[in-house]
Amino acid sequence: MATEKASERRAAHIRSITVTSLASISGIVAGFASALIVGTSNAAATDQMGLTIMLAFVIVQLPLLYLMGYELDGIKDTLFVAFMTFSLWFITWGILLINHVEL
Repeated sequence: MATEKASERRAAHIRSITVTSLASISGIVAGFASALIVGTSNAAATDQMGLTIMLAFVIVQLPLLYLMGYELDGIKDTLFVAFMTFSLWFITWGILLINHVEL
C-alpha cells in the first residue's frame, strides 16, 4: 500500500514537471518566434501578430499534452498552461524588443 502511494505521488510529480516544462519552453520558443517573424523594432512592439503566435503555441500544446498521456483536469490546468506560456513569451519577447536583437 505504501508503494502504491509513493508511485502515485511520483507519477503526479512527473506530470506536473512535464506540464510546467512544456508550457515554459513553449513560451520561450514563442517569444523567439515572435521576434523572428514580427521583428524587434519599435513598430513590432504594437503588432498583434506576436500575440497570435503565442496563442498558436498555447493551442498546439493542449492536444500535445493529451497525446503524451496527460489529461488536463479542467479549466484550472488549461489556464495554468496558457498563463505560463503567456508569461514566458511576454518576458522573452520583451527582452528581445528592449535590446532590439536581430534574429
